[in-house]
Amino acid sequence: MEEINKPQKSNKPKFRFSPYLLYGMIFMVLIGLYVMNDFSTTKEIGWTEFQQLAKEDVFEKMVVFNKKNLLDATVKYDKKTSVFKNRDEAEQAGINPSVYVKIPSADKFSDFYDKAVAEEQISAKVSYKDGDDSFWNILFSAWPIVLFVLLMLFFMRRMTAGPGGAGNIFSVGRSKAQIFDKDAHTKVTFKDVAGLSEAKQEVEEIVSFLKNPDKYTELGGKIPKGALLVGPPGTGKTLLAKAVAGEANVPFFSLSGSDFVEMFVGVGASRVRDLFRQAKEKAPCIVFIDEIDAVGRARGKNANINSNDERENTLNQLLTEMDGFGSNSGVIILAATNRADVLDKALLRAGRFDRQIHVELPDLNERKEIFDVHLRPIKIDLSVNAEFMARQTPGFSGADIANVCNEAALIAARNGKSFVQKDDFMSAVDRIVGGLEKRSKITTAKERRSIASHEAGHASLSWLLEHANPLVKVTIVPRGKALGAAWYLPEERQITTREQLLDEMCATLGGRAAEDVFLGEISTGASNDLERVTKQAYAMVVYFGMSDKLPNLNYYDSSGQDWGFTKPYSEDTAKLIDEEVQGIVNKQYNRAKSILSEYTDKHHQLAERLLESEVIYSEDMETIFGKRPWVSRSQEIIGQQEEQKNMAGENRSTGITS
Repeated sequence: MEEINKPQKSNKPKFRFSPYLLYGMIFMVLIGLYVMNDFSTTKEIGWTEFQQLAKEDVFEKMVVFNKKNLLDATVKYDKKTSVFKNRDEAEQAGINPSVYVKIPSADKFSDFYDKAVAEEQISAKVSYKDGDDSFWNILFSAWPIVLFVLLMLFFMRRMTAGPGGAGNIFSVGRSKAQIFDKDAHTKVTFKDVAGLSEAKQEVEEIVSFLKNPDKYTELGGKIPKGALLVGPPGTGKTLLAKAVAGEANVPFFSLSGSDFVEMFVGVGASRVRDLFRQAKEKAPCIVFIDEIDAVGRARGKNANINSNDERENTLNQLLTEMDGFGSNSGVIILAATNRADVLDKALLRAGRFDRQIHVELPDLNERKEIFDVHLRPIKIDLSVNAEFMARQTPGFSGADIANVCNEAALIAARNGKSFVQKDDFMSAVDRIVGGLEKRSKITTAKERRSIASHEAGHASLSWLLEHANPLVKVTIVPRGKALGAAWYLPEERQITTREQLLDEMCATLGGRAAEDVFLGEISTGASNDLERVTKQAYAMVVYFGMSDKLPNLNYYDSSGQDWGFTKPYSEDTAKLIDEEVQGIVNKQYNRAKSILSEYTDKHHQLAERLLESEVIYSEDMETIFGKRPWVSRSQEIIGQQEEQKNMAGENRSTGITS
């Protein structure tokens, strides 16, 4: 479920303040200071000493200020030691050191200079100035400071103007919500949202509230204050909220729960107040808070956090504001989270979030609709079928499907193709699920045989067991961290029986069982399988009540609100749970070994074919084991849909109408 790309209006770029601009200006000022000032030393000497040094031809040029009776003389670079007797002073004097002298008068200096030129033949050049430029000298020496102050005033004014932002230190308590006005942004409608028909029905009523409020208030009803979108990541909660704003044609405030949290005390509560103030001014409107669990966590659950925590203060202000505005004010709060179990009960009660809309992972038909949306901008050939791709991606969210389509296009481009084909999509699914192929990884012949036997054990049991997920593909090429991988097509069921869980556990243990039966030794390659089986067995005993000695008991609190301790059972019960789990796993392991021993020849054929081709598909399984005697529920549904399509086609061709 994703947004269709639409042409956006070209807006004239606006100047935005950046702190890097300020740093660049300061850097340029410092560079200018360095270039314009050579840091040469200036020394004051007496008239008598000056006459002696001038006769020695120490000075390169002299400037006489008539009205000030002052002389400024530049010392020659090779004569610095004549003026600066100390060696350290001479080294630090700079490139153009100078001296200044109080002279009796300009006439007296002129007489001395004429006499020195005639007798000593000095080469210093002399110039005369009036010397009435004290103001400009002061201004020239102080211009860097003046420029720096002006720059600071300019940027401080920029920072204090406008709404609160990342660099706005004087408006840090203002809301950081991004406002999408009804006339200024590209609208998203329900046509841009694929799948989730039930969730769209829920939010369509919210749109109706905003468009025609009188229709409900005339009968005494109240418009809901808020709705909470709950679901796994990537299912399109944010896109659904944008579609509500686009359909209702009202302003849309969008921000994240973490935008309320700041290092300053009281900032979160201040931003909440400012957000609701702006919302009331633009009513009717929608306020969307994404990832609300950042500020809406249950209070008092962490003993290390005191009651004056900033996050709790922000939540308290949010609760107060949601109670503060009237039910018919035209402001509707939408929030999204994938962790509704950690939210505070006061936030979920009626009167704040009146509705919880569950946005679940898409089913087969919804995945097909999502693929249709994402396949539009991609150049595909006739081999690509959206329905086939939907069958191959069970459990994928809308974001995952978008990633599959993008990855397939990249793979096709990498191989120099003109169109994206079915093989590219299958490679993209394999890449996302299993990871990147690592054909360069070095494995010995013994390791390859062990991996082939392990994967053949999984494939054999998944084909032979009734409730195990049917195999799609198995490979011994390393992918990601795994040395081998198998792809299955799980049934999309709402409930799972005990027999189905046991068959899945048995198929998962098939790899370790094959190593034990056919190789006579076990390896670490089954660590992930054992982890999954152990968790599944504990879930059967502790959560699902599927144990013989502990039937119909559940030791898990899904709300997370009622129990304040870790284990709601005694040590004797814990020991019994461990025994039950061990018994379930051992029974399924022995069952896997027994089935594999019965089909030894076919397992060996499958393992040898894996060693030869490295990849086998369900067609190879049919060749070796024959067709599966059981048809999965998903296959039944697909078969029924195809039969209905065929019947509809026959009816159309014969002119029969129902």
